[in-house]
Amino acid sequence: MKKVVFAILFILFPVITQAQESRTDYNFLRLPMSAHAAALGGDNITIIEDDPTLIFHNPALISSVSDKSINLNYMTYMEGVKTASASFVRMAGEKATWGVSAQYMDYGTMKEMTPDNIQTGTFSAKDIMVGGTFAYTLTDKLAGGVTGKFITSAIGGYNSVAVGVDLGLNYYSPENELSISAVARNLGGQVKAFDDEFEKIPFDLQIGISKKLGNAPLRFSATMTGLNNWEGRFADHFVVGADVMITSNIYIAGGYNFRRVKEMKVPEEEGESSHGAGLSIGAGLQLERFKMQMAYAKYHVSSTSLLFNVTYTL
Repeated sequence: MKKVVFAILFILFPVITQAQESRTDYNFLRLPMSAHAAALGGDNITIIEDDPTLIFHNPALISSVSDKSINLNYMTYMEGVKTASASFVRMAGEKATWGVSAQYMDYGTMKEMTPDNIQTGTFSAKDIMVGGTFAYTLTDKLAGGVTGKFITSAIGGYNSVAVGVDLGLNYYSPENELSISAVARNLGGQVKAFDDEFEKIPFDLQIGISKKLGNAPLRFSATMTGLNNWEGRFADHFVVGADVMITSNIYIAGGYNFRRVKEMKVPEEEGESSHGAGLSIGAGLQLERFKMQMAYAKYHVSSTSLLFNVTYTL
């Protein structure tokens, strides 16, 4: 029965994507919460790790996470903006796994101005997401997962509410060290708008692959994003990354996000430059019960970002 449910959901992907629009709210949901995924370019849905932060990228991947794993994450972003997240994963029998997650972004305090540029006070803005995830091992190599999300945004005295769903499938062959995934992130929309105009949440249809090279300590990943929106160049849909396993417990990673490079380019005297946006690096220490990961990236030409993950298995 579970196989039929997941099959129906993915058959419906093309129908659902036709209803999506490019205009979206809640774009904080597009930011990576996994430092490992961030280091690999920001979008990765295929790495098989004992890492609960992957719940934010592909709900099927929590099938590989240890029972009773809890993690806390913090990201430095633009000046005055704070973002943090957390997750908890628990096994439910031999094949089922469930998890809970939360994501928070505080945009700080801003000036409230009249059209005549007169300050009348200050206001703040916040985004919050709370999610529940269920994953199930369908076969010895195939797992599926679904995440339900409650999302709210507050700007001054106004607020909106949205609901969303992430759907994920992962095929993993341990013999070949090959992982293939398909994910539909942020299906849904607003149920309470700021005004009379209801907005979409940032839906993104993705496919990806990761492959370890035999006995070499190298693993390469490639992810295609925005398959529901083919505007722009074909290459702009690709995110590529590579892991180097220094030891069984330590890795370093790097990635390149083609779309981010294009979106962040600014005109200069001698052409255009993204000032390093699109490039990312990171590293991680993965012990049996304790894990710490960090990634560096630029999501705007004017600022850099550091993402920290700390995980402990109870």
